[in-house]
Amino acid sequence: MPPDPTARRVVVTGPPRRTRRSAVPPRPRTEIDEQTTLGHTYVRSLMRAQLRAALTVFAVLVLLVGPLPLLFAALPTARRLEWAVLGFCLYAPLVLLARFYVRRAERNERDLVRLVEDR
Repeated sequence: MPPDPTARRVVVTGPPRRTRRSAVPPRPRTEIDEQTTLGHTYVRSLMRAQLRAALTVFAVLVLLVGPLPLLFAALPTARRLEWAVLGFCLYAPLVLLARFYVRRAERNERDLVRLVEDR
């Protein structure tokens, strides 16, 4: 049986759908809160920056403290030199390294906050 050519089309109504994306892109904070792929990328970039800062400080520390046993072994008669190096000369570079790391970590976090808050 052929379809009736005079049959009218039926309109089905329902709640409106949002098929078109909004003109305003989602904010990074929303991306992070909703744990989307982009939010995961933001957090991962912060973690990588923090890891890079930590590895930099660790490498400098190894280069600074690592050769000391060899130096002390090469100069076995210089006991006062060992105490002077370990007791006094090592603290200033350690404090500077710690200060560098804290400032770098805070700057990385501040950069992410600026990005998230769209400032």
